[in-house]
Amino acid sequence: MNKLDNAMRARVVAALVEGNSIRAISRMTDVARNTVSKLLVDLGVVCSEYLNNNLVNLPCKRVQCDEIWSFVAAKQKNVTPELRARNPYAGDVWTWVAMDADTKLVCSWWVGSRDWFTAKSFIDDLAGRLANRVQLTTDGNRMYLFAINAAFHGDIDYGILMKKYGGSSAADERQNRNSPADCVGCEKKPTIGTPDPAHISTSYIERQNLTMRMSMRRFTRLTNAFSKKIENHIASLAIHYIHYNFVRIHQSLRVTPAMAAGIADHLWSIENIVELLAGC
Repeated sequence: MNKLDNAMRARVVAALVEGNSIRAISRMTDVARNTVSKLLVDLGVVCSEYLNNNLVNLPCKRVQCDEIWSFVAAKQKNVTPELRARNPYAGDVWTWVAMDADTKLVCSWWVGSRDWFTAKSFIDDLAGRLANRVQLTTDGNRMYLFAINAAFHGDIDYGILMKKYGGSSAADERQNRNSPADCVGCEKKPTIGTPDPAHISTSYIERQNLTMRMSMRRFTRLTNAFSKKIENHIASLAIHYIHYNFVRIHQSLRVTPAMAAGIADHLWSIENIVELLAGC
């Protein structure tokens, strides 16, 4: 069977990380959809392995965490018993993300449900990647407190940013049902240790959520784009984060997050990502 050469692989990956759908990439590159999907999964596996092995002993000082919603195969309310039998992962899927506020490095991410088990798995993974005591900020999701206590045993400065949202009339809710509620205020709550109130913030991680929705077609809301399989979903995330950390120059830093964090000494290219597939 013919294989794509690295130049064509790089074209496909470049289109993927810019938020194009698999169908659009197939039309743009004249590569079959199944071939694009296979490249996505194969590259996602090696990218995930590379990130897992190299995002260690991170010198982070201020970390922000959040979780972002998406779905596989169908939204939770539309999952039938027949679909569940065919696809056990069908329904709502949450991606938990941790970001270094100084270098903008995405240092940990985890895919699962919005439950205690996933929260603990995510925070355990994050704790194992940090070299120093950090200041950590999350929103008011109560599952974080349980997980952070279990993973760090008090050796952390942890603050919670509680956002307050304004009410609206029923007419306003109908008109703006696809828009978030208005934030009318924030409350900073030091919770563990002695976090600096000036740095109790989730601004950077919330901006990263927007980057995810713009850079991965399957995360774009109010469209017909979604992941059909959990494997494709995770692979897309792995490629996105290796591109974000190692290839994409951050506008304010003028280097990549990986370079700013000291885990890369040069700027990667799309071709460098594709080279991880050597032998595949």
